[in-house]
Amino acid sequence: MKTKTILLAGSVLGAFAVSGVALVAVTHEAVTDRIADNQYQAMQRKLTAILPAGASDNDPLRDHIEVEAKSLLGTDTTQVYRVRHGQDPVAVVLEPVVPNGYAGPIRLLVSVMHDGTLGGVRVLSHHETPGLGDKIEELKSDWVYGFKGKSLNDPPLDRWGVKRDGGAFDQFTGATITPRSVVNAVKNTLIYVQEQGDRLFEQAAETPKHIAGGQG
Repeated sequence: MKTKTILLAGSVLGAFAVSGVALVAVTHEAVTDRIADNQYQAMQRKLTAILPAGASDNDPLRDHIEVEAKSLLGTDTTQVYRVRHGQDPVAVVLEPVVPNGYAGPIRLLVSVMHDGTLGGVRVLSHHETPGLGDKIEELKSDWVYGFKGKSLNDPPLDRWGVKRDGGAFDQFTGATITPRSVVNAVKNTLIYVQEQGDRLFEQAAETPKHIAGGQG
């Protein structure tokens, strides 16, 4: 009798353990999918903000490649999202990294139209000083909006810097390193896209991956 009781108790505990593990697995999968979807939607909103309305009929987040150009894009590999209308290239959106921000790397999202002008720039993540360098965030100031419509010809290449260095872009009071680094990174992104041209649209798209967002 005692043996049967022990076996019954063991079976019940085992059943609870199996059920618990299964419940955790299902919950984890559901939460993971929800997080991934939220990040995907957040990234979609960021892309929409730096592209002309109705400019594309594809999903750039599912039409992307990975490139290697650390000297210009600041990191070992960089995501490039292709924006198309039908078969025609409209723009590319890149995720360059500013390696030399004041307080560490700064991740950007930069859209470059097919004519070489900027569709816009946004900050995905940074560690800059609150009240100073964090003015690169659109929630802190409108500074980042000043890139829209700019190109390597407007301003001229030698004016791609902050005003303190003789350039065309504003710096922040008490914080020059951050805007200087961001301006240089955006300029280098434009140079990279100009060098690559339509080759960026010729590579086969990768299998869609998890899309990560960030603050900014």
